[in-house]
Amino acid sequence: MGSMPNLKARVAATVLLLSASLAACGGDDSKDTKDTRDTKDSADANLSAQELSWKDCPAPSASEGGGEAPSPLPGGAAWQCATMKAPVDWDEPKGDTLDVALIRAAASGQKDKRIGSLVFNFGGPGGSGVTTLPAFGEDYAKLRTRYDLVSFDPRGVGRSAGVKCEDDEQLDTYFQQDATPDDDAERKKLVENVKGFNGACEKNSGEVLPHVRTTDAARDMDLMRQVLGDDKLHYFGISYGTELGGVYAHLFPKKVGRAVFDAVVDPTETAEEGSLGQAEGFQLALDNYAEDCTSQVEDCPVGDTGQDVKDKIAKLLDGLDAKPLPGLGERELTQTAATNGIAQSLYSKDFWPYLTEGLDEAYDGDGKILMTLSDSMNGRNQDGTYSNIQAANISINCADDKARYTPEYVEKKLPAFREASPLFGDYLAWGMVGCTDWAVDGAADHPDVGAAGAPPIVVIGNTGDPATPYEGAKKMAQALGKGVGVELTYKGQGHGAYDSKNTCVRDAVNGYLLDGTVPKEGTVCS
Repeated sequence: MGSMPNLKARVAATVLLLSASLAACGGDDSKDTKDTRDTKDSADANLSAQELSWKDCPAPSASEGGGEAPSPLPGGAAWQCATMKAPVDWDEPKGDTLDVALIRAAASGQKDKRIGSLVFNFGGPGGSGVTTLPAFGEDYAKLRTRYDLVSFDPRGVGRSAGVKCEDDEQLDTYFQQDATPDDDAERKKLVENVKGFNGACEKNSGEVLPHVRTTDAARDMDLMRQVLGDDKLHYFGISYGTELGGVYAHLFPKKVGRAVFDAVVDPTETAEEGSLGQAEGFQLALDNYAEDCTSQVEDCPVGDTGQDVKDKIAKLLDGLDAKPLPGLGERELTQTAATNGIAQSLYSKDFWPYLTEGLDEAYDGDGKILMTLSDSMNGRNQDGTYSNIQAANISINCADDKARYTPEYVEKKLPAFREASPLFGDYLAWGMVGCTDWAVDGAADHPDVGAAGAPPIVVIGNTGDPATPYEGAKKMAQALGKGVGVELTYKGQGHGAYDSKNTCVRDAVNGYLLDGTVPKEGTVCS
């Protein structure tokens, strides 16, 4: 969510940092016409013929989130990393190249049963697949019986020409700013801060900013398909990864293999509509959290009724606007950080106990847990360094989304956002100014994902998803085209469905990816 929130995504990357930290704490290109050609027709032949040099993976870089090198999988299988060369500018495929960082775990089953590679994108945009896949590798053990599990840092992310904006000290200040201005002076300060951040992105990464659109990443994936030796791209996209997958299917419908979209982005929405939908989604998740807390046998420590829980949170945030609480080290828990931390905790029902504990401690004057949750959302590592998830997120979104919203426009829209969410409305509305003064024009109002001629793509919507509201799954299935999008509903909580470990969802996904059995349209899992 950050101080300039766009929540398309933080499905998995922030989970890694969150778990470690809490333990310590105690749009797309409208000019890109439909193209069903194999990348070999347009890419330099040397790139499509390149051989990857797979080696043991190093520890993740700070820009990927830091930490230790990935541990072997059960049974001793090692994670291997490699670098793929891709054109900086896909309009000049024989020009300069950039490195795309990849990771894989080889298939565990019999060689004659191997289907190929299963490529994952976990969302963001801005999340490092090289860091995220190993953390969730055991969850995909069954899929690994017939696939090499593969993920990557998309261009602009981590070690793939990662975008750099402000330094760590500057980011600490940026994420502490008041992201919900109440008067002219605060609005002016917010706009100045955004302009300064965006200017730093241009200064430090100006050469790559025009080339981080989702269409660019989709073309990288088709090159990846060839370099991995697959006739078809088998794909598992989560959150923003569903948008990336949809764009790939639009550009290369005949190259789509077996594909699953989980926690689905609505491809028909503008940036404003997406933000408004998220306001509704996060409010729903907060409502569900509050009702769950107060319905337990044990007393809910943060409220007597669902409404009481929400009223106390609102009172806390109002107080923090004037007087922050002690947070972590010298950093204080501001209203912005607390709102950010609450949003982070709503991404998974597994995080709800952290939210309860964090709120309970905040009411006693201690902001450590909510601050830790906020740090997780912002990509702040425990040593004070930052991953580049926020820099990549803003860069990709602003390159994709054509809209540029002024403070005056946001002011007019505040009533609608507040109606959608009393708690998150202002925050998400003001987040729309994040692309103001961006160095690169946005490509389109929304991505084109029409994929006539592609095989079935399983599209999973979660009724309790805060970041990619449930309605987006139906919109994606429809936009992919008749006979392509196959919708499955999961009646659950949190962002995504497969990693909820729901047996019905897993059986449906595994059945399609492993055996080619398409779930019945309209299947409901609960």
